[in-house]
Amino acid sequence: MPPLPGAGAHPEAEFPEYAGTYRLEACLGSGGMGVVHLARSASGLQLAVKVVHRPYAADPEFRARFRQEVAAARRVSGAFTAPVVDADPEAVRPWMATLYVPGPTLAEQVKRNGPLAPAELRRLTAGLAEALRDIHRAGVIHRDLKPSNVLLSDAGPKVIDFGISRPYDSDLRTETGKLIGSPPYMAPEQFQRPREVGPAADVFALGAVLVHAATGRGPFDSDSPYIVAYQVVHDEADLSGVPEDLAELVGRCLAKDPAARPTPDEVMAALRPPSYEAAAFIPAQRRAVAVAVEGGEREGAEDATHVRGAVPHRRWRPTRGRLVLAAALLLVVAGVGAGGFALWGGGGGGPVAAPERTPEGEGAEGAAFSPWSTALRTSGRATPVCSSAGAGAALYCAVAGTGTARIDPADGRVVWSDRNTALRDASAPIVSGGVVLSAGPDGKLRAYDPVKGVPVRETGLSASPGSVFPAGSTLLAVADGGTVTALDGASGVERWERPLTGHTRPDFGLYDEASGLAYAFEHAPAGGSTLVTAVDAGSGRAAWQRRLDGMLTPVATAGAGELVLTEMNADMQTVGLVRYAPGKRSAARIALPFRLDEPQVVMGGDAAYLLGRGGSLLAVDTGAPAAGGGKAELWRLETGVGRGSAPVLGEGGHLYFSAADGRLLAVDTGRGALVGATRARLSGGKLTYASDLPAPVVAGRVVVGTAPDGSVFAVDGLEPGGW
Repeated sequence: MPPLPGAGAHPEAEFPEYAGTYRLEACLGSGGMGVVHLARSASGLQLAVKVVHRPYAADPEFRARFRQEVAAARRVSGAFTAPVVDADPEAVRPWMATLYVPGPTLAEQVKRNGPLAPAELRRLTAGLAEALRDIHRAGVIHRDLKPSNVLLSDAGPKVIDFGISRPYDSDLRTETGKLIGSPPYMAPEQFQRPREVGPAADVFALGAVLVHAATGRGPFDSDSPYIVAYQVVHDEADLSGVPEDLAELVGRCLAKDPAARPTPDEVMAALRPPSYEAAAFIPAQRRAVAVAVEGGEREGAEDATHVRGAVPHRRWRPTRGRLVLAAALLLVVAGVGAGGFALWGGGGGGPVAAPERTPEGEGAEGAAFSPWSTALRTSGRATPVCSSAGAGAALYCAVAGTGTARIDPADGRVVWSDRNTALRDASAPIVSGGVVLSAGPDGKLRAYDPVKGVPVRETGLSASPGSVFPAGSTLLAVADGGTVTALDGASGVERWERPLTGHTRPDFGLYDEASGLAYAFEHAPAGGSTLVTAVDAGSGRAAWQRRLDGMLTPVATAGAGELVLTEMNADMQTVGLVRYAPGKRSAARIALPFRLDEPQVVMGGDAAYLLGRGGSLLAVDTGAPAAGGGKAELWRLETGVGRGSAPVLGEGGHLYFSAADGRLLAVDTGRGALVGATRARLSGGKLTYASDLPAPVVAGRVVVGTAPDGSVFAVDGLEPGGW
């Protein structure tokens, strides 16, 4: 980061002392549209606060653009951007606060120290491609990627300044004849057809940024922006000085035709096999391998030794010799250990072909476990969704366009399957009352015999997500007006029907198996309070009902019948947790150290683990406020996942969640460290992403994930370092 300026004249010497509640401590820099200040949150978190210049604050068009910048930055907050903490686009001087990222911009780094070394350039290429992938996945086009908008942090590059970005579906258009952007890094279509600019324009800018990083100049260079614009549209890019191993890829990024440019995913794929400098480091469990030495064989020394339970913390960079050995071992594994995928069977049949096996591993307690992968999908691009009745129980999976199947979690064998290609959508099968409920051909829930896999009845209930809430052996359906109907999961017979007093259209957010209570909630129209009702799922009796302050959602239970709820602000960001004790009628509020977008929550004892949409994972002690003090935050971790599933807890103090590219990740809940990750699982050689991202299923020591390539796979949850 540039040094903080000292005292003296400044174009905005009269800048405000505060932006919202944040005291502005020092000026980090000034641009054409605003000034960026260093500030701190109430918890001491360092922030970079952008405050708009006074003349622009009075411009309605600029305010509209600033609102769009805030919205875009919030949509893409993740591992490769500076997450938005707070903003007020409607203030007298509009402002936006993001996490402060220590480190210089790429422009400053190149100016001070010259072009990047080849390894640094490769790291930058991988990081920026992944950043653009996540930005585009959020539906945003940056449109102004340039060296001064790339911060170089210890955790990799961060893309900032979404001032002229826009969503794909935005109605905001630039005025005719107004050039918006930085000519040396603009794509030809930004000059020729600015209203038709798409994600490929950001890839063109990526190519130009990489040329600058490699050479200290751009691919089109002139003191005149008009000449640069002409060169961008008509001339070939100057790639002299770009390392040979990247020149072809950078040249493709700079293609005149947007359709000829690679996607960010294809840029990342072109870097494979990745250099160890470019890859995100996840500690790998070390395994014993036979190494040929003079005079015979011996167990591999330090880098090949299997240290059970020990996860190294240092960054390991292999020598050329190690890479050659690793490549040879991979060839041996590929030639000897290749197995066939299990194919989707016909309706109601028995087991089908054996699933793919990965090399057998040894569990922490000596029991053998073989990871497996089974292909379920026969067509389309849907990701399977699965559920289980408990530890070690059968696994039931559904796939849109294919059907429902039972899988043995021990070995991935398909026990039975009901093929139903007419199935348009699929949600995880429901195990209730000894039967399996999954979507049928008419979009209704169909009940299956869990052993034989044959349909036993049609329920008449919609299979769409949220239409039926499973509460143990009872299914709850809510009608307009607040009437709840409870059906027996096994027989489908109505158990009870009654309105929930005070509710007009409640949602059920949580079922607690220990107490048999289902928790219904409904936000007040103005969002200032939430009506919460605890309902006995078996009888329909209301155990208690309270109106609590704030926009709350039940997410878990803790302690003796206490309820944990998330609290949102008016922008639908989660800002805190509430722990409510119904017996005492007391609510303890825990403010989060930063705001999270759409976090999914899992509880382990008093600890709540919140995984935000941008990949931020936060551990909070919900018992600290109730005990009268203590620090609520236990740890935080930037996982690097642009979009993650709901997290689940498993054995050995591990938390698991899935990424949109099919990876399964493991986090040590004791120290907040990423300790394992599987490979991405591609569909047809390309990354595909489901609109709904299924959570992994934990069945004892086995952790089951699903992927957009149509597979269901299992790994040893006790040994994530060996994934």
